[in-house]
Amino acid sequence: MNNTFKKIVAICIVIAFAGCKTPSVIQRNENKEVPDSFVSSETIKDTINSGKIKWKDYFNDPKLVALIETALANNQELNITMQEIEISRNEIRARKGEYLPFVGLKGSAGVDKVSRFTNIGAMEATTEIKPGKEMPEPLQDYMLGAYATWELDIWNKLHNAKKAAVSRYLSSVEGKNFMMTNLIAEIADSYYELMALDNQLAIVEQNSSIQENAFKIVKLQKESARANELAVKRFEAQLLNTQSLQYSIRQKITETENKINFLVGRFPQSVDRSTTAFVELMPNAIHAGIPSQLLENRPDVKQAEFELAAAKLDVKSAKARFYPSLGISAGVGYRAFNPSYVFKPESLLYSLAGDLTAPLINRNAIKAAYYNANAKQLQAVYNYERTILNAYIEVANQVAKIDNMQKNFALKSKQVEALNQSVSISNDLFISTRADYMEVLMTQRDALESKFDLIESKMAQMNAMVNIYRALGGGWN
Repeated sequence: MNNTFKKIVAICIVIAFAGCKTPSVIQRNENKEVPDSFVSSETIKDTINSGKIKWKDYFNDPKLVALIETALANNQELNITMQEIEISRNEIRARKGEYLPFVGLKGSAGVDKVSRFTNIGAMEATTEIKPGKEMPEPLQDYMLGAYATWELDIWNKLHNAKKAAVSRYLSSVEGKNFMMTNLIAEIADSYYELMALDNQLAIVEQNSSIQENAFKIVKLQKESARANELAVKRFEAQLLNTQSLQYSIRQKITETENKINFLVGRFPQSVDRSTTAFVELMPNAIHAGIPSQLLENRPDVKQAEFELAAAKLDVKSAKARFYPSLGISAGVGYRAFNPSYVFKPESLLYSLAGDLTAPLINRNAIKAAYYNANAKQLQAVYNYERTILNAYIEVANQVAKIDNMQKNFALKSKQVEALNQSVSISNDLFISTRADYMEVLMTQRDALESKFDLIESKMAQMNAMVNIYRALGGGWN
């Protein structure tokens, strides 16, 4: 008997470990290397990083700060993400419970009437519970007890699944941080755009007044035969064109205000904003730091890193399914056909069993899960590398933009100053008939366009200031 048992155990072990061979897959490690600086000609490595500045210190306009605070409290998309974090936290709890023993209580009551002309019925009819006392018919059944099952995690399959859930939870937290960064940047960008539109509207209204005075002058000159009807109509058309611009700008103001209202989670209303002259705003001094800091500062990079860690753990869990699993089950309780006998010693029952199982034939489902886990790991590697590359390029673009837009704004300022002087000169020359009306019209048009271009240049500067803060990972801390 002992030899037979040993043979059975040996065969089971051989069969179990025969199914442990895992299929080969392509593996790839992530590349974390980044250039030493954001500018190819840069030799000094400045580790000061503007992305570590708190957003309340970076954006010092109190009205903008109030909008951002409202958005962080009310934005629906951000609140949806907060619930995703809660879901991820509950997933950790569920995974943790899988490698702990499952213990439960069980109670049951029933009645069973079997046919007399069956083997069980025949045995019950001829069986006495006690001398002189036949088996009751129908047979009642009462049971009360506890049971437990436990899968021993000998290959860390369940522990790795729990660690993967933790990594995904941390990834969801970083996802929330990345959303905060983008939300703050989007509100700031829209806020500065709104200020730019306000200033453009003021420029249009100012130019309308200048052109209206010029229109009155040319009409007077026509009456004195110093100008013709063509000049009057051209001045009138120019005035009407300028006046019509204000309505397209007002529409843009309405849309930008409502974009901000949507981001802060409220219905359309006027957005309180600064009345400072937009072109007088000074962008913050920016320190981009070194590229390797992106690995620590950018929430989306850290999110991709946690997703990669979770994917690696999923591969380990999927691989462990090829190995034998050991389970233990046990139970203890009382069972009797009469309630009065339930808690008697004779009604006690218990069981204890262990089972070792391993996949042997038709492992297609396990193989597919393993291949999928490995493919997702490769996806996570590529996504991590892509996220790092995208973060680097975003910062490099904004560093270049800050420098270029600063030079652009300086030249645009000189252009506006020159054209403002030319408008005054052209008007004086026109009055003294030393310049024709076309020169006046062209000069006024060029002056208006240059002022608009100056606002756009300043807007690009402020946009670069906001976007580099977002690209450096600022806003969530």
